[in-house]
Amino acid sequence: MDTAPICGNCFVKSFSENIAVEAIDSGMKVTQTTLPGVLLLEPSVFTDSRGFFLESYNKQTMAKLGIVDEFVQDNHSFSRRNVLRGLHYQIRHAQGKLVRVVSGEIFDVAVDLRRSSPTFGRWLGEMLSGKNKRMLWIPPGFAHGFVVASEDAHVLYKASDYYDAASERTLAWNDPDLKVDWRLRDPPIVSEKDKRGVPFRSAEVFD
Repeated sequence: MDTAPICGNCFVKSFSENIAVEAIDSGMKVTQTTLPGVLLLEPSVFTDSRGFFLESYNKQTMAKLGIVDEFVQDNHSFSRRNVLRGLHYQIRHAQGKLVRVVSGEIFDVAVDLRRSSPTFGRWLGEMLSGKNKRMLWIPPGFAHGFVVASEDAHVLYKASDYYDAASERTLAWNDPDLKVDWRLRDPPIVSEKDKRGVPFRSAEVFD
């Protein structure tokens, strides 16, 4: 399994080190990660000689997992190798995100920005790919970003609130206090907007 080192103000755990695994009667497996509320989901995959079938979203199943947020927007992102997007959040109209990869592989990162949380200022990263078919549920109150580890990647995510440009914020992806280990071999490809991300110490956060 992939692992990354524990560091001063953050930590990342591999799938095998996460806190609790529970099998749901629908066949969806859920893991409570080291950040309270962030869940790693593995749907049942039915494969035969023709290909495969999986259920990526079921409202009843999600409710059993405690995910009762109403999704109002579906987003599809295509990026090439080493593109880094993030770390993004909305200070108002905060979005919960259900993230999955249909093609390629990414290292997906969530940063806890809830001041009242015991893991405030800590981050977690998970490998999501079209091959492993894992999904990450990131509730409101977190910044989110990813870097593409494959030649390219198609990333789909459901959002629990609409995009609101006026309240969008960007946390510096390379913040020296957060010390997110993006597992980079080369300098990432980052948008001009993301290059202007603010340090964690001066970022707007949630209560």
